[in-house]
Amino acid sequence: MTSQTAAPCGSWRSPITAELITSSAIGLSSLRVAGENLYWLEARPSEAGRVVLVCRKPSGEIRDITPAPFNVRSRVHEYGGGAYQVDASGLVFVDFADQRVYRAEHGDAAEPITPEQPLRFADFAFDRPRKRLYAVREDHRPQAEPENTIVSIPLDADTPHEGVVVARGADFYAYPRLSPDGLQLTWICWHHPNMPWDATELWIANVSGDSVSEARRIAGGPEESIGEPQWSSDGDLMYLSDRSGFTNLYRWDGERHHAESHMDNDFGGPLWSLGAQSYAQLRDGRWLCSFVEAGKHRMGVFSADEPTLVETELSWLGGLLPLAGADGRADSLAVLGAGPRHGPRVLLMDLAGGCVETLREAMSNPIDPGSISVAESIEFPTEGNRSAHAFFYPPLNRDFRVPEGELPPVLVLSHGGPTGATSSAMSLAVQFWTSRGFGVVDVNYGGSTGYGREYRSRLKGSWGLVDVADSVNAVQALAASGRIDPQRACIRGGSAGGYTTLAALTFRDVFKAGASHYGIGDLAALARDTHKFESRYLDGLIGPWPEASDIYAERSPIHHTDQLASPVIFFQGSEDKVVPPNQAEAMVEALKRKGLPVGYVLFEGEGHGFRRAENIKRALESELYFYGKVLGFEPADEIEPVEIHGLASD
Repeated sequence: MTSQTAAPCGSWRSPITAELITSSAIGLSSLRVAGENLYWLEARPSEAGRVVLVCRKPSGEIRDITPAPFNVRSRVHEYGGGAYQVDASGLVFVDFADQRVYRAEHGDAAEPITPEQPLRFADFAFDRPRKRLYAVREDHRPQAEPENTIVSIPLDADTPHEGVVVARGADFYAYPRLSPDGLQLTWICWHHPNMPWDATELWIANVSGDSVSEARRIAGGPEESIGEPQWSSDGDLMYLSDRSGFTNLYRWDGERHHAESHMDNDFGGPLWSLGAQSYAQLRDGRWLCSFVEAGKHRMGVFSADEPTLVETELSWLGGLLPLAGADGRADSLAVLGAGPRHGPRVLLMDLAGGCVETLREAMSNPIDPGSISVAESIEFPTEGNRSAHAFFYPPLNRDFRVPEGELPPVLVLSHGGPTGATSSAMSLAVQFWTSRGFGVVDVNYGGSTGYGREYRSRLKGSWGLVDVADSVNAVQALAASGRIDPQRACIRGGSAGGYTTLAALTFRDVFKAGASHYGIGDLAALARDTHKFESRYLDGLIGPWPEASDIYAERSPIHHTDQLASPVIFFQGSEDKVVPPNQAEAMVEALKRKGLPVGYVLFEGEGHGFRRAENIKRALESELYFYGKVLGFEPADEIEPVEIHGLASD
């Protein structure tokens, strides 16, 4: 390593610029295999975020399947997922603009098979012998709320068809999957006020001709979450269940349920997006699965014997599939994953964990490894005589070091969801801060996934309490170990993470400053006006609305702006329907009245989350500028100044 210059934390010049973050990365998702071909989706900022279906052939050729202006993205449950399916005969996909399903036989132009109606589709399963397609449908034609069903869509109709309903009555559906012999259809469903990680049901029905009959529930219920059903090659039904307290793999043989794994680890993840697949059957009958250990994804092969771990450098897995080669070998894998030192990649691997070939990288520009801070898993004491989890990233830059006698500032990250989890995989958004001299602690607060059902349930009735306490205690634990300066602790988050940020700044006095990116300030407004999928989410996190209205008011920062005592910068979209600008503006005015430093950056035309590269860049640089003014350092970056009210120099 070259000699390093001692310089104040925050002032280090970094190779990881905001422009690099917004220009060099693509999104990778949704691995699928058909024969020897491998498919995935790419979200491309250079094409205004358009999502493109890509195919890799055995020859190594990689080409786009969906030409512009097609944008392969579903809006079922608003979060989408499951936007395409492919097999040896062709493919179907959803176009974001009209939410219609398009069919494309190999080599032919895509044509719509669903009509121009306010209907959304996702999560497909082919029934080729009957020339039909099963799908989740969300009907937005005028009614009390959108209706979710499973439908059967003809693939060869003369005119586009909206599908024949084969399952209805539940509030939500996912994972319609047809058995190998075509005689049975399975799916999962759930009902208000549950979210899919709270309670789901596994159903099965007989299929004859074009009809589905004798539907019956075979697993799941009020205290069990079922996920990712799929059929084995010999006709058994596999699925994930958390009935043991941890989400493991199970098999139903038509009469009995069998546990295929017995681990105190979670398989899979929360069902925010449709179509996720965290396990797959190998040609020899064993099951390749991903699971979470100490917050990091691992891979294993499961059978009647003890699991065999597949050692890799990956700490996040977004998809894994067996890939049949010309020789039919069972140990060739397609994997979407990321590691502590690199971002998401599509990889070819073998079961020994060796990377055979990198097919696609999310990040086009390599980062100097000397400036990449690697996550450290930490477990720390928190309230209620319990412990919580986080990843800590110490400051690191090849050219700079922390001066003697100085401790680095710390930036606490509040992940979204709040039912979700953060990953230890390399993120440019984290490295932006660590390479400038910040320590970063990314908190998997109580309520996060990957640590079992009990840990995930800690947030029930306690949103705004448990997550805030864990964020505070992460700082205190790092301060006690002498790794950060607690007098320069900051916190940031977006949406649900923005709520945790604002609650921590309002109800605790630990943080010197914070940044709210379209953060939720008014819980009651969120409960009154949100989409169907999350319309009862807060019942479990806060309490039923409006019966628990006093609790909503008690925990909403917007009603307690008099308690805000730290500088805050707010980033907001003018067209945000989830968190309208007036929520941020009310807090901005309160801070102005108190004379505290406050910044407010409004992005015209943006909604709940920023998509335009120039706005993402501006938000990141403005936040750094704000911390510099509050904490007293001068960023090395050339940043357009941000108006900050209440600074001593004003």
